[in-house]
Amino acid sequence: MQSFVATAHPNPDAPRPGLRHLLRQWLQNARTRRQLAELTSLQLADLGISPSERVREISKPFWR
Repeated sequence: MQSFVATAHPNPDAPRPGLRHLLRQWLQNARTRRQLAELTSLQLADLGISPSERVREISKPFWR
């Protein structure tokens, strides 16, 4: 017979990330990467983002 031990959430008062949170995060990732893709080279320079950093970021799938 196997025995199972239930472990408590590390902080029971902290909200648990659920599906709604995950979907919101994915939408935010997609939106901010779309905005990043639209920036001009001058705007990127103002933000301290190199063109290669932009390409690397906007190439990521929305779930990362």
